Amino acid sequence: MHSNAHIDALSRKHAALEEKIHIEENRPAPDSTILHELKKAKLVIKDEMTRLKTQ
Repeated sequence: MHSNAHIDALSRKHAALEEKIHIEENRPAPDSTILHELKKAKLVIKDEMTRLKTQ
């Protein structure tokens, strides 16, 4: 099993990406390409956290 510290680090990265997504979505002209990349990265981290928690 992976350490909780690793999962915590992933959780912080996930939260940071969520904040970046929120900022981008609330700009006057959100960039859909940036939003797509941020959401994709957030999903990868979420999947990794889920995988680590279920091992």
